[in-house]
Amino acid sequence: MSGVSQLGMSGIVSLTSGAIPKDTAKIHDASQQFEALLIGQILHSAHSSDGGWLGSDDSSSASATDFAEEQLANTMAQQGGFGLAKMIQQALSSRNAEAKPEPQ
Repeated sequence: MSGVSQLGMSGIVSLTSGAIPKDTAKIHDASQQFEALLIGQILHSAHSSDGGWLGSDDSSSASATDFAEEQLANTMAQQGGFGLAKMIQQALSSRNAEAKPEPQ
């Protein structure tokens, strides 16, 4: 799955490197993109073992299948997916709340 945008990938990288963004919209987007990436990998693995969903293994059907997988994964993640994005978002938001410095 090469459909992850650079902006999305940078959000994922920043989440895994320990730098937690303070903006809840960034947390939401990055966690949703991460879940879409995981769902896409699951879809790709599911169809790669049986020769493809469209019945043939030519390059045009492979491209169409890759595009369909990416769109389905993004849509599933936007609609709640497996709930991973929500759990990640809650965990990061609670870490942000704990890490806020006390006013002096």
